[in-house]
Amino acid sequence: MTRALFIIDVQNDFTEGGTLAVQGGGAVAKAVTELLAAHPDAYDVIFASRDWHDADSDNAGHFATEGEPDFIATWPVHCVADTPGAEYHLALLLPEETIHIRKGQGSPGYSIFDGVSEGGDKTGELLITNGVTDVDVVGLATDYCVRASVVDALEHGQHVRVLTDLVAGVSAETSEAALAELAHLGAVLTTSDVVE
Repeated sequence: MTRALFIIDVQNDFTEGGTLAVQGGGAVAKAVTELLAAHPDAYDVIFASRDWHDADSDNAGHFATEGEPDFIATWPVHCVADTPGAEYHLALLLPEETIHIRKGQGSPGYSIFDGVSEGGDKTGELLITNGVTDVDVVGLATDYCVRASVVDALEHGQHVRVLTDLVAGVSAETSEAALAELAHLGAVLTTSDVVE
């Protein structure tokens, strides 16, 4: 068994003070760092994704450039490439060998599988190359990018655990619905206590 960790979008724009702040986002950043420090050998591969949207487009309709965003399919401008809002939260300390995935370049890019590494490799290819069979998922936001990433990981054939104490969502209602859906699809909902 080769286990990977997906750290989804723990970025400044998605944490307190950001343009699309998720309540509890900063706490998730700190708690993920603590998990990695307490269990440095728990994961064979660590992936960290970031929205990395183009500055000069609406990213295939993802940014509400005309009228108000609906906060379902259209959003305020956020996580534009090479801006402070797109950087990882300061409390998130990642190991040097982390594979960084940039997603949403010219597209909505909700799932980590929509992105590529700094070397241009797709997430699915990297899972195969590294022989990954099991994935733990943490990050932001439960009801959007975490949900999409878990759905795609399951479709990729991974055994997936969502560490529910290390995710935070846009709303409690949609987050609960997303977690219920993910459990129905085959993800295991658990907490970081299971990490060894």
